[in-house]
Amino acid sequence: MDRFLTTLKQAVRTPEVRQKLLFTAGIFIVFRLFAHIPVAGVNVAQLKNLFSQNQFLGLLDIFSGGTLANFSIMALGLNPYINASIIIQLLSMVFPKLEEMQKEGDAGRKKINQYTRLLTVPLSVLQAIGMYALLRSQSIITTLDPLQLVAFILTMTAGTMFLVWLGELITEKGVGNGISILIFAGIVGQLPVLFGQTVTTISSEDIMNMVIFAVMGLFVISAIIVVNEATRQITIFYAKRVRGNKMYGGQQTHLPLRLNQAGVIPIIFAVSLVLMPSLIANFFTATKNPALIDIGQNMVTWFNPDGLTYNLLYFALVIVFTFFYTTVVFNPKKISEEIQKQGGFIPGIRPGTPTAKYLSYILNRITLVGAIFLGLVAIFPVIAQSITGVKTILLGGTGVLIVVSVVLETFKAIEANLVMRNYEGFLKK
Repeated sequence: MDRFLTTLKQAVRTPEVRQKLLFTAGIFIVFRLFAHIPVAGVNVAQLKNLFSQNQFLGLLDIFSGGTLANFSIMALGLNPYINASIIIQLLSMVFPKLEEMQKEGDAGRKKINQYTRLLTVPLSVLQAIGMYALLRSQSIITTLDPLQLVAFILTMTAGTMFLVWLGELITEKGVGNGISILIFAGIVGQLPVLFGQTVTTISSEDIMNMVIFAVMGLFVISAIIVVNEATRQITIFYAKRVRGNKMYGGQQTHLPLRLNQAGVIPIIFAVSLVLMPSLIANFFTATKNPALIDIGQNMVTWFNPDGLTYNLLYFALVIVFTFFYTTVVFNPKKISEEIQKQGGFIPGIRPGTPTAKYLSYILNRITLVGAIFLGLVAIFPVIAQSITGVKTILLGGTGVLIVVSVVLETFKAIEANLVMRNYEGFLKK
């Protein structure tokens, strides 16, 4: 805590970092303002009543930052962009050209980001059509003529792209990862509403359950911090080398392998995918085809957030995406080659391919532990609700994981900016 306060004080006192923090705060304000601009023709009061009765929609509203219950112009949130990112990542494993782009540094990443933005547009259109079908089936919105429907779809798509642009502005000129920070801002913005709903609906008999829920929440937060900061240190020795009249190497260092290499990304990807069947089911039930209506009703039953199928799928997706994203951010073969080029070696392990295999072996073991932990955190709401009976708090482990992880990552980004600023000042001297 002292370290956090000290870093925050230094950040406020440093002009460059303070400017980035103020810019990020300004984007927050813009985001919250636009979150309260409703789309025309929607009965917001009836929509909020629907969301209060549907746990799935309530969970989806939390991850949209409250923009869905208000049905603002950004009601689709960042889900289309996240789904586009998942598709691009999967395609990079199939098409070698996309994989090569990822290895081209900043230029390659810019191309990948451009493709992701382009793919976000059609996904936003499809999701807007599905949302319109859902609202029309619930009589929340009247049947629109073709011109009004096009305006509705364009408004929703523009809102998502505007939100993506805000996120990229934070990444470029602010502090931390913009997309993650906007999701964090949306979740935190809903906390007062969720707390108020819980306080107004709780009875005196449920106070002990709330205490148990709070204790479990503190335990989960502590566990998330420990897991996010946990590392496995791999000892590396560098042989002595003589170049001219100077001797290099002959030192010992460590390669830190984080228990959770992927951070908060797997949970965000898993949430985006696990919510898709329910969206498709709502679209099917809004049609007039009896067969599609039956399929939609069965899908609603199967993918009920309290059901076994939903939670097993959620748990499995978190584990899969944790391993997948870890392989993207950490390449054992590339790391072993870099170690070998610098004259380094792991004690007892030969350089080259044996080192890569050893790193893969260690990485797979610690990633399995981290992935199982993330999966348990993801289904924490169901576990907590079954123990305490508290149904009104929908944030659960997923939201807590995102909030805590983004806070830690942003804190590290602030520290990195402070170190870079001090380093640049030293060079100028």
